[in-house]
Amino acid sequence: MQDVKKKLLSAVEKMPAFPKSVHQVLKLASDINCSQKDLVEVIKNDPVFTLKILRLVNSAYFGLSREITSINHASVYLGLNTLKNVALGLAAVGAIPKASIAGLDMGAFWLHSLAVATATRMLGTMLGVSRDEAADYFAAGLLHDVGKVVFALYMPEEYKLVLEKTTEPGVSLYKAELQIIGSTHAEIGALLAEKWNLPVDLHDAIARHHTAQEGEPSQLVDCVFAGNQISKKLAFGSAGDFEVEPLPKSIMDRFSMDMDGLIKELPTLDEEVEHARVFIKLGEAN
Repeated sequence: MQDVKKKLLSAVEKMPAFPKSVHQVLKLASDINCSQKDLVEVIKNDPVFTLKILRLVNSAYFGLSREITSINHASVYLGLNTLKNVALGLAAVGAIPKASIAGLDMGAFWLHSLAVATATRMLGTMLGVSRDEAADYFAAGLLHDVGKVVFALYMPEEYKLVLEKTTEPGVSLYKAELQIIGSTHAEIGALLAEKWNLPVDLHDAIARHHTAQEGEPSQLVDCVFAGNQISKKLAFGSAGDFEVEPLPKSIMDRFSMDMDGLIKELPTLDEEVEHARVFIKLGEAN
């Protein structure tokens, strides 16, 4: 077990760090006394990043009725929390290599992640979270599978075996990872969340997106779990396997409906995932 943990930590260490400006944004945003002005100053110090954020804010993803021309404006329109999550999403996409690795098709990986992000945000909104808080839900969905990238990049031989194993009927990626590597993408994703100093709720959602029943009940974790299974059922991109896990009773109780009922409540999912593609486009641009 120690050997597995050592291997995981060494793989996580090799992952690129976030730019300094993003670290500062996350640190500031977690401080209750942080002012809009402080956050704006940090972002302004990074002109490339400023440009990406403005392009994203003016895209169809936000669908604002007028053009936003400065970060000051953006912070007023979006609020601190949404601005933090936009920065986080762009940085995470930028830190992940574009190339396909160990059989992981990055186009399909990101499409699945975007669908989960969008579904998670929409499910959160159904439960009454504010627009600002919904940005946390999107970020959690976007990054829930980030552990797969660490495996594919830095444990490629083992991960190829994992992906081969999932072609067998009834074998989930999660089970195959445990069998072959001795750990899961959720566990290594949680280690990466620590390295990147991600907020606690986000770390929790990454760690528990397959095990929503374990630990304290969490609305965010439940929404990521449901968003993940819905995206798999609707075949958005690739999650690495074809096993759709049933929603636990506690999640169905939270929404007062089953998975098919939830899918009916998300008629614009397709269109909203299309709008969200701008995250990947801008995040990957150098």
